[in-house]
Amino acid sequence: MHRHRAPFLPGSPRLAQGRRGTSLIDFEELAPLVADRRVTDVLVLGGRGVWTDRGTGLDVVPGLVLSEQRTRDLARELVARGGRHVDESTPCADVRHGDGIRVHAVLAPVSVHGTALSIRLPEDERPTIDRMADSGFFQRVPRRVVDRAVHERRNVLVTGATGSGKTTLLAAMLAMVPPDERIITVEDVAELRIDHPHVVALEARQANAEGAGGLGLERLLREALRMRPDRIVVGECRGPEIRELTSALNTGHDGGAGTVHANGLTDVAARLEALGALAGLGAEPLARQAASAFDLVLHVERRHGVRALAAVGRLGVDPSGRLEVTTVDAVPGTVGSGRRARVAPAAGVTATGAGAGRSA
Repeated sequence: MHRHRAPFLPGSPRLAQGRRGTSLIDFEELAPLVADRRVTDVLVLGGRGVWTDRGTGLDVVPGLVLSEQRTRDLARELVARGGRHVDESTPCADVRHGDGIRVHAVLAPVSVHGTALSIRLPEDERPTIDRMADSGFFQRVPRRVVDRAVHERRNVLVTGATGSGKTTLLAAMLAMVPPDERIITVEDVAELRIDHPHVVALEARQANAEGAGGLGLERLLREALRMRPDRIVVGECRGPEIRELTSALNTGHDGGAGTVHANGLTDVAARLEALGALAGLGAEPLARQAASAFDLVLHVERRHGVRALAAVGRLGVDPSGRLEVTTVDAVPGTVGSGRRARVAPAAGVTATGAGAGRSA
């Protein structure tokens, strides 16, 4: 098969040198963009153009347009190298390359204007709370909220929009876990890059062309419970696995965590209810499960290219039995340390509203 060589760009690193644990040659025409350590995302639309994000928004790449057929071929190649397949019967796929590069492909005509290829590039260094603090991540909410949540084994739900830093914050928090603890992560595509000596990463498996052999997050969570975890983490809850996670966190597995897409704290309750419905949970059972399972909600945002911990909340049950999120204000002061204490005091924060969260 004819290989499309990546163009040489002045100042580009040698393409044989891997970035983030992968071979840049695999990305062919896109290799110089993947090699650029300023780039966080590379987006391709077949026959239309290529865009990059260097942390300040999208910019079109001048003079680089991949034809629809070339984009389709490259998508298939990259997905296959990640151990999955994308074709007419399975037109969408998500895979991991190396140490956390995520490749997502949607073939035309499902992607109406041409095959769409999205490449998410993590930073070369594994995230730490110290580096995040240096970048200004904790200007709006103090770092001590996160420190105490980890050390006091709080169950945490990290929320935010796409690209806001949910995975980065979660990985940095897990890097603070004592080295004698065993962390088991469950992800659809393994993106968590955790600087910790004892991490077992479980990754979902796509079914084969005959529809057999698939392993979803629900099954992997059940397997994780049998693996003597000290902390159980779901990289991203997008479906019925929310039932398995809340059940695990409600049966003595402290210090766990998960992430959920939500644009703001006010959207979290509705998002969790929708996920619960996929698992066959009604609004009221889901409210009781989630409010009991999670001690803190940490909401992250990205504004003008700057990521920050924007708000802290706690889950509760309102008088009608539905899930609600109460905003929490970070304030100085000493606090208690029992797991079953109210979330706000345990994390060094004071609630600004009512809500029946986890109690003693």
